[in-house]
Amino acid sequence: MITSAPPAPADPRSKRESADASATAWALAARAGDAVAVDHFVRALHRDVLRYVSYLSADPQAVDDLAQETFLRALGSLHRFEGRCSARSWLLSIARRAVIDGFRHAAARPRRYDGSDWQTAAERAQPRGVPGFDDGIALLDLLGALSDERREAFELTQMLGLSYEEAAAVSGCPVGTVRSRVARARAVLMELVV
Repeated sequence: MITSAPPAPADPRSKRESADASATAWALAARAGDAVAVDHFVRALHRDVLRYVSYLSADPQAVDDLAQETFLRALGSLHRFEGRCSARSWLLSIARRAVIDGFRHAAARPRRYDGSDWQTAAERAQPRGVPGFDDGIALLDLLGALSDERREAFELTQMLGLSYEEAAAVSGCPVGTVRSRVARARAVLMELVV
């Protein structure tokens, strides 16, 4: 009796590398003026940009705007993309700068609340009963205990699945520094959970 073996599960790292290679190829084709490649490039990386921007941004309502700003900046400077790094790393570094610029803009123009009890109004505006919401809040609290550098390194490598080399390119620091930050972030998170 001949039985076929089930297909071996795909290695997540090789799947991501393949997706990165495709996104980079689409970015290079889009650079040459291929409109279909632009669509593929945006669709391939849109979710990653949204996730990364939502982790960096303190304002959940600004996530879509920041992701859109990221893609506008990327498409405007696509002619300078040469493919020396993956399109994902290149795009996430643009997203990081868009978030930083958003913080600068918000700091320059603070909002005012006219009511007398702003804390109650803010608590009422928070979503309730959404599946996974409480877990997300707990995760955000845990990640909030990390320094900015460690949190960024942890999110890039452990949550977004970037390699240490890609995270180093996005963060603008050496690979060894990213490895150290991730290891220290894991240690802090383990202490907080236990």
